[in-house]
Amino acid sequence: MRGPVLAAAAIGATILLAGCTADPAPEPSSSGSPSATQPAPTASAPATSAPAAEPSPTVAATIAGTPRQVAADLDAPWSVVFRDGVPLVSERNSGQILELAPDGSSRSIGTVQGVAARGESGLLGLAAGTDGDLYVYSTGQDGNRVQRYSVAGAQGSLSLGDPETLLDRIPSASIHDGGRIAFGPDGMLYVTAGDASRRDSAQDRESLAGKILRMTPDGEVPADNPFPGSLVYSYGHRNPQGLAWADDGTMFATEFGQNTWDELNIIEAGANYGWPTVEGISGREGFVDPVQQWQPGGASPSGMAHAGGTLFIANLRGQVLRSVPVSDPSTSTEHYNREYGRIRDVTVSPDGRLWFLTNNTDGRGDPEPGDDRILEVPLG
Repeated sequence: MRGPVLAAAAIGATILLAGCTADPAPEPSSSGSPSATQPAPTASAPATSAPAAEPSPTVAATIAGTPRQVAADLDAPWSVVFRDGVPLVSERNSGQILELAPDGSSRSIGTVQGVAARGESGLLGLAAGTDGDLYVYSTGQDGNRVQRYSVAGAQGSLSLGDPETLLDRIPSASIHDGGRIAFGPDGMLYVTAGDASRRDSAQDRESLAGKILRMTPDGEVPADNPFPGSLVYSYGHRNPQGLAWADDGTMFATEFGQNTWDELNIIEAGANYGWPTVEGISGREGFVDPVQQWQPGGASPSGMAHAGGTLFIANLRGQVLRSVPVSDPSTSTEHYNREYGRIRDVTVSPDGRLWFLTNNTDGRGDPEPGDDRILEVPLG
């Protein structure tokens, strides 16, 4: 797959070279909000992309209704997943995992102990295992970690068991912690790890920072990982926060850029995505270019979900939900531009509706009464 992507990117780079940089600007104060040197625009910034192949005639899923509130009054929520049909939500700062009831009320099923919430760090991603266990990514005192918890009880009375740490000491910082975890169609657990403000570590395959990691459900290194004995699946990432797979198994990831480009990437085993040497479409030999890029003021792409041939991407600074057809991932459509504020995560419910999670109470948004919320919308 790398060949076609690189070929397309090389063509796109000829057009866009003036807008790309191999020497990134100084690190901003945060990756998900405007810095003093880079004010957020009042309208979404334009997106650019490498040319893509002709789209297929397949009709992709589209938003087909008006959003309905599922839950409200959440405190800095980060991730929402379904375990045996029951929605669970992580709260970044409190360390609590909440169970949502059909009437929109919530109750804590337990608190992840030892969470060190500072800036972007804290209790982050959740993933549900096929056996009912809950996988959790959080920041501890000595770095980010992946833990597995048993969950006991029935809906309305779930409780969190004791943790089993599968991986720890992933570099952490107040910014760039990654934090998304998800099971792929191969049954392996994928983990996004930011560069934790250690830019050069993204190119160091001995470091877990600035990587997408791949492990077995027990935390072991899969035998078919690209680098023998290593959990590293891809590298050269700055702060990836979204993972999704198309029906054919193609893996996509979203990534926060610095001051130049945010990215949508097709992830290939062993590939180098360029950070900090390049950012966005560069056409540089040895690096895989994104299939779409956006200026950070109009994006900051976080969680992502796939449904019916469409990728749906939550955006923080851009305050939009984007849809991207898998058949032509160089294009996208914006939804709810600044209607709900910052959007952190998106997922598909068991009944096929799209759920999206706002993130206005995390210290960087402008919360309104009822924030933060989960909303659902039907797909057509």
